[in-house]
Amino acid sequence: MPKKISHVGIAVNSIEESTPFYRDVLGMDFEGTEVVAEQKVKVAFFVIGESRIELLEPTGPDSPVAKFLEKNGPGIHHIAYEVDDLPKRLDSLKEQGVRLVDEVPRTGAHQTRIAFLHPKASGGVLTELCQAASSH
Repeated sequence: MPKKISHVGIAVNSIEESTPFYRDVLGMDFEGTEVVAEQKVKVAFFVIGESRIELLEPTGPDSPVAKFLEKNGPGIHHIAYEVDDLPKRLDSLKEQGVRLVDEVPRTGAHQTRIAFLHPKASGGVLTELCQAASSH
């Protein structure tokens, strides 16, 4: 069972160009940037309540986010829900026949463990499940 919305991922062409809107116009706390080499993205986090906005900038043309931007342009890329036991949750989803992008967790930003559900399983919305570093 998801505990909360961890973050909303937004694909952008440039974190540098997009940051002033979230930080200065909306007044969100900027937590900094991180490169997630495994996913070929640079991310920036902005705090809103107990959730975050995550800006995703591709680090190369073969990044899944680069392909998303080519097809859709900038915009909402995914919604991430925090869970306690990600491997157990993935096993349960597999048993239910839910189509997964990731059948085993991989490393995300802030040393979280993450896994994506296929958008066809969730009405066209790319869904991420994540487990905080302190709870795995």
